[in-house]
Amino acid sequence: MDAKLAVIGLGSIGSMALWQASRLSDSVVGFEAATPAHGRSAVGGDTRLFRMVYFGKPDYYPIMERSRGLWAELEAETGQEILIPTGGLSIGTANGSFINSLLETTRINGAEHCVLSREELAERYPQHNLRADDCAVYDPRAGVLRTDRAVSAAVAAAQANGATVLQNTPVDSITETEDGVVVTSGERTWTFEKVIVASGGWSRRLMPDHLRAVTETHRIVLTWFIAQDGTQFSPEKFPVFSRLYDDRSLYGAPAVDGVTVKASVDAPMGGRARTTPDPDSVPRELTPQEIEKVTETVTEFFPGLTPTIVRSDAFPDLFTEDRHPLLGWLDQNSRVYCATGFSGKGFKMATGYGHIAAHEALGKQTIEGLDFVRPDRFKSR
Repeated sequence: MDAKLAVIGLGSIGSMALWQASRLSDSVVGFEAATPAHGRSAVGGDTRLFRMVYFGKPDYYPIMERSRGLWAELEAETGQEILIPTGGLSIGTANGSFINSLLETTRINGAEHCVLSREELAERYPQHNLRADDCAVYDPRAGVLRTDRAVSAAVAAAQANGATVLQNTPVDSITETEDGVVVTSGERTWTFEKVIVASGGWSRRLMPDHLRAVTETHRIVLTWFIAQDGTQFSPEKFPVFSRLYDDRSLYGAPAVDGVTVKASVDAPMGGRARTTPDPDSVPRELTPQEIEKVTETVTEFFPGLTPTIVRSDAFPDLFTEDRHPLLGWLDQNSRVYCATGFSGKGFKMATGYGHIAAHEALGKQTIEGLDFVRPDRFKSR
């Protein structure tokens, strides 16, 4: 037996699972196909939004609470600034489906928030060009996460705790045996008591058929624009934001470098992201249609941004059929634990997911209330 636990993939979730596992055991190995925080993974793009106010399943709220505290612990342990507080705005049509869904979720989970009228929003945040019937839900606990810094810090902390990290070691297969789980990379093999699969868009290669059938790798496109006055788009003045309508959508983050604002098109209500069959060959260049769509949207929403894309990129992420993650054992007798399929929504809760995966995989704790993310929900299909 080479170690108690292997974590396959040291990206958004795997890095955090490795860090948490290293706090619980001195027998942990992490496998990374390239290098931690490499630019082609879902970690790419510098920043992600952290929000406590969201629409959807209220059951995520305890994971968000746990994540917020763990981001602070990672910062304290490594001396890195990872979560920059900015507050957050969710802007949409007053009494529309987006705003109503947000308010219904916050009513159930009790997330701290306040509603801003169009007039209040215009006065406090003049950077936004508003529609006549807009309003916003303000999230005082939101912020922006520095992604590459977070992953690098988590991996370094895990190594400081005694974890082994194998870089440039892509995993070809995992095989459960009576003695453990055999992990193969090229001509090398290792045997572990348990394995966490956290390789994002690459996870399908290591999945059983029934999970491959309910997952797809999607292409996530990110774009950046230059602020005409960078001081107006600083983290102190410009909260992270999401604007969602039936016809247009945009989300983004302040200028953490003083001048470049992330503003990226999201799928409108009921929309779908673009699928890509191979995570190793995700098209990085934007299509003319994508450029036109994001440029038109930024032109409408932000007169203070120069409506020319100055930077863009595309990254793979694994989406499930129901858009909820795969977090848990393949089945009750399995030694393989899934921590993947976060469907473009994983990074803000990465520390919380890593905590859950590490504690459950090492047999330290079973977290209740997570039936909606357990992989076996798809097994009978």
